[in-house]
Amino acid sequence: MENNNFNIAEELKKLPSRPGVYIMHDEKDHIIYVGKAVSLKNRVRQYFQSSRNKGVKIEQMVTHIRRFEYIVTDSELEALVLECNLIKEHHPKYNTMLMDDKTYPFIKVTTNEPFPRVVLSRRMLKDKARYFGPYTSAQAVRDTIDLIHKLYHLRSCSRSLPADIGKERPCLNYHIKQCDAPCQGYVSQEEYGRSVSEVLRFLNGNYDAVLKDLEEKMNAASEALEFERAIEYRELIGSVKKVAQKQKITDSSGEDRDVIAVASEEEDAVVQVFFIRGGRLIGRDHFYLRISKGESASDILNSFVLQYYAGTPFIPGELMLQEEVEDRELLETWLSSRRGQKVTLKVPKKGAKEKLIELAGENARLVLSKDKERMKREEGRTIGAVKEIAALLDLDRISRMEAYDISNTNGFESVGSMVVYERGRPKRNDYRKFKIKGIQGADDYGSMREVLTRRFVHGLKEREENTELGKFTAFPDLILMDGGKGQVNVALQVLDELHLNIPVCGMVKDDRHRTRGLYYHNREIPVDRSSEAFRLITRIQDEAHRFAIDYHRQLRSKGQVHSILDDIEGIGPARRKALMGHYASLDDIRAADVEELAKIPSMNEKAAESVYNFFHK
Repeated sequence: MENNNFNIAEELKKLPSRPGVYIMHDEKDHIIYVGKAVSLKNRVRQYFQSSRNKGVKIEQMVTHIRRFEYIVTDSELEALVLECNLIKEHHPKYNTMLMDDKTYPFIKVTTNEPFPRVVLSRRMLKDKARYFGPYTSAQAVRDTIDLIHKLYHLRSCSRSLPADIGKERPCLNYHIKQCDAPCQGYVSQEEYGRSVSEVLRFLNGNYDAVLKDLEEKMNAASEALEFERAIEYRELIGSVKKVAQKQKITDSSGEDRDVIAVASEEEDAVVQVFFIRGGRLIGRDHFYLRISKGESASDILNSFVLQYYAGTPFIPGELMLQEEVEDRELLETWLSSRRGQKVTLKVPKKGAKEKLIELAGENARLVLSKDKERMKREEGRTIGAVKEIAALLDLDRISRMEAYDISNTNGFESVGSMVVYERGRPKRNDYRKFKIKGIQGADDYGSMREVLTRRFVHGLKEREENTELGKFTAFPDLILMDGGKGQVNVALQVLDELHLNIPVCGMVKDDRHRTRGLYYHNREIPVDRSSEAFRLITRIQDEAHRFAIDYHRQLRSKGQVHSILDDIEGIGPARRKALMGHYASLDDIRAADVEELAKIPSMNEKAAESVYNFFHK
């Protein structure tokens, strides 16, 4: 809520002349902007000086500021990192936001092992292995690895060699001639090492030697009338050429660099990045950003570099930018510290490098013009739908939503699911599943109480321990329950016991098990079935149900689910068969009284009481 006791003029006088991060709040106390400064005193005061030309975005933002706070740091570099973290955490309205969170695969050669392997890796670790990439296509990486196995017959297993040599039989890859079976000692470490050296040369782009060798083998096989083998070599030649064609030469320096350009229109922007590795263009990608009207290309690039390279596992030695950025020297220092080697930011002014920047800019403009309507539709499906839900519930802001569901088989082996949506998109890395431990039988309310209690107790503990990347640290702005009044009340009771204040609403279904509306504050709120809000609610409800069912099927596939009747004292195979033969379902057994149960063949009064008590006590 608005802080009426905060006097901006007085607080400006108290600002220190120290580096740090400042945080602007609006009348609802939402964070609307995060920035960094060499001198907090000078920087923050500029926002409230009428004589300065601030630009459209800043002028609009200043009208909404009701208070500000700041965090002092030891250096501007620390302030830069903190600013990035706070922007990612709070998604301030007036900060430029990178909407994509993509990762790219590497080809990893485990040269830190006696018998190295070639594998796909999503992270670049300091483990003395050799990494190639990153690549923009995971499928291209898998195709290349498959080709390497066919050409060089390296192992793909995870056996510990040479310790495990001879302990197990060779796998299928040996029999289909894609591995020389070092696990059996069929190839020496020295000979295997020569094959690894060839692989490294291949991944560095030395295709000519490979093609020449394969052509000689193909011709020799053809002359020996071994036509099937000749066809195999011909297919390998085709595969090598296909990989080679993807590696387009862009310069002769052989360096790693990213080429970055932007195109913007009103509140939409696209940044295009060309990935050049070893002098070769290995791929490109584009990224959508949410910006404010009037934001310059320089400001957009500055924000993009900070947010993107804070999360990517690989940083090249050079970034070629379309325009100069305000924090160039600071960004170079920060990027160099992350990479462990010097990183430079350059703005090419002539020659082939400038043409490459122009090409990236043209691609960004094409993506923006081509996908503008799709981007707007996607925003309607996601951010727009979230805003509609917030309006229905009279909530000021929703970013993170968590939905919960329970699944079981006839009351046995209950499991719970937690799915997470941020800004209308599923955040699958934050999904969690729970195996119910303290509840027996078909008690959905009790199971849900256990799930929610475990989830938020873990979260509170992680917050106390300042675990920034814990599994449960982030709390939702809204909890969605798969059900109505009963499930909502269970959630509210758990939150009340833990002294948490988080809105909870139920996703109510009709008699045909279709989403009908929302249950919130003891009343059902109808939702327009044609609205994006309704579609998003339905997607979330279906996803929570799917995730719970998938986990339950996983447990069943492991043989961990059995008939609930097996757990009733005095009920053996004969009586279980009699009960299931007499009743259509466990619900019918649960509804029967002792007298009715005792009349079933092979049952007696004691066994009937045991069954009845199991379901009712």
